[in-house]
Amino acid sequence: MNYILKKITQLNRTSKQIIMVLFDSSIVLLCLISAFSIRLGYWYELNEFPEYPIKLWIILCVPLIVIPIFYTFGLYQSVVRYIGFKAIWLISQAVTLYSLLWVLLSYMAAIEGLPRSVILINWMLCIIVISSSRLFARWLFTEYAQLSVNGVKNIIIYGAGAAGMQLSQSLKLSPEYNHVAYIDDNTALESSYVNGVKIYPFTEISSLVSKHNVHDLFIALPSSSRKERNKIIESLEQLSIRVKSLPSIYEIAEGKVKFDDLREINVKDLLGRDSALPNNELMKIKITDKVVLVTGAGGSIGSELCRQIVLFRPESLILFESSEFALYEIEQELSNMELKNIEIIACIGSVRDFKRMQDIFDFYKVKTIYHAAAYKHVPLVEFNQSEGVMNNIFGTKLAAEAAIASEVETFVLISTDKAVRPTNTMGATKRVAELTLQAFSQKLNRTCFSIVRFGNVLESSGSVIPLFKKQIRSGGPITVTDKNIIRYFMTIPEAVELVIQAGAMGSGGEVFVLDMGDQVRINDLAIKMINLSGLRLLDNNNPDGDIEIKYTGLRPGEKLYEELLVGENVEQTENKLIMRANESMIDWTSLEPLLLELNDACLNSNQEKIRKTLIKIVPEFKPQSPILDLISRG
Repeated sequence: MNYILKKITQLNRTSKQIIMVLFDSSIVLLCLISAFSIRLGYWYELNEFPEYPIKLWIILCVPLIVIPIFYTFGLYQSVVRYIGFKAIWLISQAVTLYSLLWVLLSYMAAIEGLPRSVILINWMLCIIVISSSRLFARWLFTEYAQLSVNGVKNIIIYGAGAAGMQLSQSLKLSPEYNHVAYIDDNTALESSYVNGVKIYPFTEISSLVSKHNVHDLFIALPSSSRKERNKIIESLEQLSIRVKSLPSIYEIAEGKVKFDDLREINVKDLLGRDSALPNNELMKIKITDKVVLVTGAGGSIGSELCRQIVLFRPESLILFESSEFALYEIEQELSNMELKNIEIIACIGSVRDFKRMQDIFDFYKVKTIYHAAAYKHVPLVEFNQSEGVMNNIFGTKLAAEAAIASEVETFVLISTDKAVRPTNTMGATKRVAELTLQAFSQKLNRTCFSIVRFGNVLESSGSVIPLFKKQIRSGGPITVTDKNIIRYFMTIPEAVELVIQAGAMGSGGEVFVLDMGDQVRINDLAIKMINLSGLRLLDNNNPDGDIEIKYTGLRPGEKLYEELLVGENVEQTENKLIMRANESMIDWTSLEPLLLELNDACLNSNQEKIRKTLIKIVPEFKPQSPILDLISRG
């Protein structure tokens, strides 16, 4: 049988259609003869009627009526292996039309005494037999496909609702997976069956995994909140299976669920906080019908800023980036979006080139700037102190001065939680950049400066999440600097939405702080990622595990926890996830000579003076790496 099925599947489409035509021709003839036989009570033979030639002609012409009708209804264009219940409705319509035409032809041929019950019986038999044959063929080829694949994976679906049932149907079309059970918290569904698959309570999941050697568990609860999904994910951590989930209900168009919608458990599902819906009116204020420019447009935050900005219909969007490759990638991505009447302009340039920026701001009449360009990698900036200062501090200063000279309306700086009581050069440079913009905001100019400060974003370049994924794929070990290190996390899209909204609320010099929920222990995050990848932690308690965690020690300038506020003087804004911090400032007359001193130290590569000047400007700066390291590295 497998040999025959294999040969059939290898045929071209035309050959398969010819087989279906011959099969349907035989079936409709058999159904009609069976209808006469059922009506007469014995097996009907054509030569029993005196008007035999006419009867024979009427019966044998049936395929000539059926095949064109079936073809018109698309029954020969459908792939049998993927046929669904919608096809049964089409078959019913096609058979009904065929029955009416055959009856009309029979009466036109003046056949007397044709039993009306034969017409009804023939109609019913055709629908039942043809539909059943299609469904049987679908089952046969699906079973063959699964048998022909080595290493079929047994899976469990968590959720026996509509999404779970649709997912199960989709999985049956995939030869790689075998659906063995549902898990559902609804006790009323316990021990019930859906499409032949039994529903079990959560308490039996461990035994099911062992009994069926389950490889994957799919969470099909698209309408659940992230908090609810987080509880489920935590309860599954100790099982050595991969966990995947369907997207949220907002991400599934009209409730249609496909197998392709499945995704690996996203780390954001482990953070235990739902994203807040953005205020679209705030999103529009500084963007719609304005010329908007993003510095660092090819970076993690900059590129997401560009993606969201174009959704709110700017007059044009200018991508300002020093990396040619990063600029090309984001320009190509935006060019492939369906953007009507939005001009995308790609400009190569450095934020340390005042003339280049002013020329661009003036020529395109820029109204809103989102300044995302910065060096952000803590150890790299720590050992390249001069460049970090020149780019993060003086690049921001020059961009702000060019914005003032060109009378740009809004300038929003993307800052970091590492600027609060910094222990590394990168954090100190971002704090000085904040103070510089605050000092500019106190002077008389037409540009409104705002600062938005937040912590780590998931999946950004250089963050721990991509690193952990890469280390898991390569078999480990996962490297964690310290067992007790904790960090704030937020998704890139949510952070950008809040940045745009905060920028719209600025009146000049404010520091907006994003509410990032509770801090997450990096070690716990690593363990969860191991477990939810279907692997086990290798440690003293589990010597037979798969992935080990190695603790490498804090890197230069790194601290165990980050803060978002310098002081405690904060006030709520109209968005509950955005706070306005009232922090101490330095006036321009006091700050300017210190910046001149810092610039001179950078130009002369005087690392010790750079550090001392940074501490003068930011007294809270408590550097951890020895100054000798900086002098030797430059």
